[in-house]
Amino acid sequence: MTSISGAGGARRVLSVTSECVPLIKTGGLADVCGALPWALERHGWEMRVLLPAYPGVAKALGKTEEVWKSADLFGEPATVRIGRTGHMTVLLLDAPHLFARDGGPYLDTLGQDYPDNPERFAALSWVAMEIARDGLRDGWRPELVHAHDWQGALAPLYLRQQGVAVPSLLTIHNIAFQGLTQPDRLAGLKIDGEGFDDGPLEFYGKVSALKAGLLSADRVSTVSPRYAAELSLPEFGMGLDGVISTLDQPVVGILNGIDLEVWDPETDAAVTPYSAARPASRAKNRKALQERFGLEAGSGPLAAVVSRMTTQKGLDLLAEVLPGYVAAGGCLAVLGSGDKAIEKTFRDAAERWPAQVGMAHGYDEPLSHLMYAGADAILVPSRFEPCGLTQLYGLRYGAVPLVAPTGGLADTVIAANPAALGAGVATGIMMSRVDAGGLYDALMQLITLYAAPTTFKQIQKNGMKADFGWERSAGAYATLYSDIISEATE
Repeated sequence: MTSISGAGGARRVLSVTSECVPLIKTGGLADVCGALPWALERHGWEMRVLLPAYPGVAKALGKTEEVWKSADLFGEPATVRIGRTGHMTVLLLDAPHLFARDGGPYLDTLGQDYPDNPERFAALSWVAMEIARDGLRDGWRPELVHAHDWQGALAPLYLRQQGVAVPSLLTIHNIAFQGLTQPDRLAGLKIDGEGFDDGPLEFYGKVSALKAGLLSADRVSTVSPRYAAELSLPEFGMGLDGVISTLDQPVVGILNGIDLEVWDPETDAAVTPYSAARPASRAKNRKALQERFGLEAGSGPLAAVVSRMTTQKGLDLLAEVLPGYVAAGGCLAVLGSGDKAIEKTFRDAAERWPAQVGMAHGYDEPLSHLMYAGADAILVPSRFEPCGLTQLYGLRYGAVPLVAPTGGLADTVIAANPAALGAGVATGIMMSRVDAGGLYDALMQLITLYAAPTTFKQIQKNGMKADFGWERSAGAYATLYSDIISEATE
């Protein structure tokens, strides 16, 4: 076996995640975990990604070699196999008793949580601890463990409870998901439950994997500066705001980036190419999008939604104000799935206004690219949004983001207020408040701005010229990693 440990003298970090592009994705977490390794390599860090071997993932990864083995990982044997995809080194946790399921990463074929999800992702975190403690067969051992969300959050706890002198960082991608379970499962999770009621695990009588990670990690980060501040507020902290307020050091907010090679309207195979300097061909994508959804060209803007259909995303608010937007001449194309009642609302709207509203159920990656390339605006009226990638894709492709004033949405979009319009720097539209009235007002502003082509095209161009790649964010992570390791060795 050829060792690639510490290639070129690089620092070593282990990323612990439940999903990662291009191998498995249900949301933005996968995009971040797939982009970081290559971005960090340019800053002198070698990141390996520890990921469960869900069905199909091993085949997609291709040739692998065994680098770790256990005769009993939470009940049955397991191995870790190393492989490469693109610029990323993947450590695939092959534990069929935990991850060989017919459903998705978290839900069965009926859309229900797997009852053993606590054990499944505790096992992932346990293996991360063992790799940090003992290293891999090829000699590689991390200097830092970077855990993501509740699925990796027990890794910092295991490191502390097992006395492993490797520091950790926990990144919160969405605090709404906390990995809750009953305390009678502690022994099965390999957790010392002594002093449970007063310890880092207890959350209103239950075990919270995320709380354990918050109080065990050396540092905590999240995916935008605004969300870092919001997490200590009751309306955003989801019951953990008090815990976050007591951390020794404040949560660090580092904006997510996007892959500028994958998301590039000049080279995107799913669309007719165009750019900020040569935008004329964008009209061909708008026409293609209209034809795909059966919409008629009108005098108003064509807006798009690419989203999970949930109240968190504010789509119930959009459904409420949709009649007014349609009456003002607007069109809407929707791609997504989720809450059945919200889905039905948009299906009914498509039947009521077939020339102005269209809906595609589920998720379709090429279609999503066409929607960003063809829509005049992308709507993201989220009640909370840790970072959001949708608005970044919209900026990159010239689909003007209409967003709520929260989290990463507020950090990445320059609102088209009089000052920003006068200075020629606006990149989008921001709701004044997160409710139906605030969204309706923002949609009416979209109608007004679209009717002023010179102004609207300038907003599009501003967004397309903005830089939301990973370079700056990767540099911030690299600095944070170095700081954590330095502090741990003092």
